[in-house]
Amino acid sequence: MQTRSNDMDILNYLLTAFIYLALLSICYGQSPTKQIVVIDPGHGGSDTGAIGVNGVAEKDIVLSIAKKLDSLNTILYDSRFDIYLTRCSDTLISLRDRTWLAKGLKADVFISLHCNQAVNKRAKGTEVYVDEKQKRYTKASIRMGNFIQDELHDMLGFRSRGVKLANFQVLRQTTDSCPAVLLELGFLSSIDEAGHLNKEEKHNGIGLAILESIIKNR
Repeated sequence: MQTRSNDMDILNYLLTAFIYLALLSICYGQSPTKQIVVIDPGHGGSDTGAIGVNGVAEKDIVLSIAKKLDSLNTILYDSRFDIYLTRCSDTLISLRDRTWLAKGLKADVFISLHCNQAVNKRAKGTEVYVDEKQKRYTKASIRMGNFIQDELHDMLGFRSRGVKLANFQVLRQTTDSCPAVLLELGFLSSIDEAGHLNKEEKHNGIGLAILESIIKNR
């Protein structure tokens, strides 16, 4: 009976400690259920990415949107997600390091941000790419892509060009670990879309649409 009593004391102690740690976590905004979201602003440094008809660089647009997204998560959503950026400044990060960050953090979502370009100046709209090979999170990635397209269309009126398959390294090396998409936010070869994407105030709307898509996808 003494052994059973000791066991119960230990169990009660562990239960009390668990409840205390859980409450402490909530008080400091570190819920164990908080999703880890890795946002990957493409290009950077010497790699400018696409250059718009108005001279704007893809690397600058996607970094600004990534920062807005992170800021909105804090201001409007009370840090609902743990958001990490693969780069926070105008630096060139290798594709391998971008995917390693997602894997090292055990991310729940990986979103790579880019802008499109085409010879046809009339090409417009957003595209979402997922890895072309069937992997553990392929279906979840497609679902995520569809939610992003829907939110960008419904909230901002962006034309959707659909979810497509591709063999991009950042997708190839992350889709086995978490849902992963590469988002093309519009065509810098289009006068209208390049002008739109060059306006900082528009970046808030894009960041908000992406956050809403993550929430609805959960």
